[in-house]
Amino acid sequence: MKFLPLIWSGIWRKPGRTILIFLQVSVAFALFGVLQGLKTGVAHAVAAARADLLLVHSRESYILQPLPLGLLDQIRSVPGVKVAIPVELTGATYQKPTEGIGIVAVSPEDDWPSPQKNGSTDWAFDVVGTFTDSDVGVGRARFVLISFPYFDEARAAGKATVNHFNVAVSDPKLAVPVADAIDRRFANSSHETKTESLRELAQANVQRIGDFDFLLQAVVGAVLVALLFATTTMMIQSTRERTPELAVIKTLGFTDHAVFLLILAEALVIFLGGAALGLALATLTLPLAARFVLGLSMPGVVVVIGLVSGALMALVSAAVPAALAARLRVATALGGHGAA
Repeated sequence: MKFLPLIWSGIWRKPGRTILIFLQVSVAFALFGVLQGLKTGVAHAVAAARADLLLVHSRESYILQPLPLGLLDQIRSVPGVKVAIPVELTGATYQKPTEGIGIVAVSPEDDWPSPQKNGSTDWAFDVVGTFTDSDVGVGRARFVLISFPYFDEARAAGKATVNHFNVAVSDPKLAVPVADAIDRRFANSSHETKTESLRELAQANVQRIGDFDFLLQAVVGAVLVALLFATTTMMIQSTRERTPELAVIKTLGFTDHAVFLLILAEALVIFLGGAALGLALATLTLPLAARFVLGLSMPGVVVVIGLVSGALMALVSAAVPAALAARLRVATALGGHGAA
């Protein structure tokens, strides 16, 4: 405890420099926390995606190449298929052009009766309820479900075609063989299909941006290396400026070992304080972002890893200046020649 005043005094000898290092560390570890939260969110989205819900779409193009509605009966006849429904996707606006929404036209196995076609571009619907969907990775998804027969009969183009079919299997373990059976049934036809589970699609979307874990690690690594270089340089400069003070401390009886630990302790206080602030900011930010992207969170182990990393970076960045301070020759320093 008797060394705390010395540590505190050393930290605030140059307030501007101390604040700069503190802010650098805070920003670096806030980024570290946010990226780890993003990693957790991606992992959550993939794990939450259903493995028992299959999407049957055209092998040529998921969006641009529709499938004929006539494939539905053949899909339903595949062993292991529990439910199969047509799904058509389109966009629309609600009340004003800036209010865009997605339209998902679906049909239960017992088709609803179709209303009369009137040729108007204004669509009228009766809102019969609201819903939540755990398979959607956005907290505030803007889309509505409508009757596929109603939509199909009233539209002017693309009649009797769908974007894809949703297929639920009777047992999640049957997802892969059922998907293969559906694709084999339409192989070499004019409408070849590709059947994937929601989980497979989620994994494929992550893989499209490359090795996600590697990208995160590369970004975090680059930030921490740059931080380490900058803080080490500033701490070496600070130690050289304090040469006379350190010489006086040694004259008063402080050993080389004590001086070495004193410099390390100053670095630990700054780095741990900055890392704690950065991680706290990330922890407070992620719940707000999770309203829009489900699954973003800060696991407790990430906080521990962040604090440990902050301590290690403090020791590494302070090792050289602490060694210079420990090797300081009192007579040379007081004579104005600096550290040996």
